[in-house]
Amino acid sequence: MQLVLLRHGIAQDRADPATPPDPERRLTPRGERRTLQAARGLRALFPEPRIVLSSPFVRARQTADLALEGLGARAVDVVPTDALLPEAPPADLLRVLERTGVDQVLAVGHAPNLDLVVAHALGAPGAVTALKKAGAACLELTPGAGPGRLVWLLEPRALRLLARRT
Repeated sequence: MQLVLLRHGIAQDRADPATPPDPERRLTPRGERRTLQAARGLRALFPEPRIVLSSPFVRARQTADLALEGLGARAVDVVPTDALLPEAPPADLLRVLERTGVDQVLAVGHAPNLDLVVAHALGAPGAVTALKKAGAACLELTPGAGPGRLVWLLEPRALRLLARRT
């Protein structure tokens, strides 16, 4: 299975008193633009996913929708899952993945969860990555066959540069 983990884009500042509660924070206009550009770069590396898993938080769902647009994906379901919430145990996502039965998955979520998912999938004792907003990592996983393999890890800037070249 090929799993691409995508961290949500730049969202409203949680310290701003006018910002809604954390689950309702939205992407900023800049966050929307940069996330779409990063997703267009992702198209050079990742074929159309069979399914998109997303944290139920608004900013993650917005990022998932922008990713589908940037990838040019059609007729792909976005499935909300609590396994992608910021503090969810990383093993939860791996269990969800096993139940999907598909070979190409895009998962959109938050820090620190995504970094812990990478570590858990690789068999590392702690985080080995620090995904930036709209950054992505690709893992190859074989359920039940031990640790996975990190294929690539890209900062959002690198993804945006890829978008300009394709």
